[in-house]
Amino acid sequence: MDDGGSNTRWNDKTVLVTGAGGFIGSHLTERLTALGARTRALVHYNSAGTWGWLDASPVLEHIDVFLGDVRDRDSMGAAVQGADIVFHLAALIAIPYSYLAPLSYVHTNVEGSLNVFQASLDAGVELVVHTSSSEVYGTARHVPISEDHPLQGQSPYSASKIGADKMAEAFHQSFGLPVATIRPFNTYGPRQSARAVIPTIITQALRQSDIHLGNISPTRDFNYVADTVEGFIGIAQCPEAVGQVINIGSGEEISIGVLATTILELMGADVPVLHDPDRSRPENSEVDRLCADNRKAQKVLGWKSQYSLKEGLETTIEWLERNIERYRFGSYTV
Repeated sequence: MDDGGSNTRWNDKTVLVTGAGGFIGSHLTERLTALGARTRALVHYNSAGTWGWLDASPVLEHIDVFLGDVRDRDSMGAAVQGADIVFHLAALIAIPYSYLAPLSYVHTNVEGSLNVFQASLDAGVELVVHTSSSEVYGTARHVPISEDHPLQGQSPYSASKIGADKMAEAFHQSFGLPVATIRPFNTYGPRQSARAVIPTIITQALRQSDIHLGNISPTRDFNYVADTVEGFIGIAQCPEAVGQVINIGSGEEISIGVLATTILELMGADVPVLHDPDRSRPENSEVDRLCADNRKAQKVLGWKSQYSLKEGLETTIEWLERNIERYRFGSYTV
C-alpha cells in the first residue's frame, strides 16, 4: 500500500508494532502500512479472538496479525523474528487501575518491556522505538518540561513506566541495543478509551444531562494522535535519535476545567460539570502540570504538532458521535 506520500525506505522494512490493537498502536500500524512497510501487529491474545481496533481497520488485509503477550518471552521471541524495526507500545496505561493492581503494571510494563528488548537484542533488530509517557515526570518542577526533568513515580503506573524507560536505557548502555525512547504527552483522538478525559467529557455530553469529572485544576499538554504517530515515524527515520529520549507534545497546556468548557462549546452542549471524588487521584499522586518542551523534537526530528487543539477536538467529537455505541455508559470504570 502507498498513501502517495510514503518514504521509500519503508518499502523494504519489516516492522513489528506491539500493542497494535490499541488506540495509538492501531493508528501507527495503519500509518506504517500506508507508507509501504511490511507491518506485523502484535495483538494481545484473548479468548474472544478480537484484535482491538484493528478488527475494523480498512487496511487489515495488508497487516500480519500476530497473537501473543509481551509478558511471555517465548511469544516475544517469535514475534520479533525477521523484524527490522520494533515499535513497542504494549502497556497497561490506566492510572486509576494501577492503584488497585500495581503488580500487574510491573509484569506488563517493566517485565514485558524487558522481554521486548531481550528478544530484539537476540534478533539483531536495527532499531527499537520504546514508548514512554509524560506521566514519568510527575508534577512539573519547571515548565515547559524538558527531557532532563527529574523522573517522579507519583502513581504505580508512572513508576512502572520509569522502570521500563530505565530498562531501555540499560539495554542501550550495557548491550548496545539501538533503542530510542519517545515520550508522548497527552495524546487524544478517535478510538481513545473513555477512561481518558477528552472522550470522557464528549461521551458524557452526548448521553447525559451532566458531566462528572475528577480534579479540574490540573493542566495537560494535549497532542492529536496523527501528530503523535508522525513523532514515531520521525524517530524511526532519524539515526541521531538512537540512545535518546524525545518529548512529543504541543508545548501548550490547558486546565481540565477550561478543556471541558471548550469541548462543550464546540458541541453546543449546555450541561453542568460536577466534581466526582471517585474520579480524583490521591492527593500526593495528582500531577498538577504537564507541558512539553518540544524543542528537541523540532531540532533532532524536524517535528512539531500540525493540529491545533480546536481542530483535533472537532475531529474527535465527530468520530465519537458516529461511534457512540462502542462506549459503555452508566458507571465509572477505572
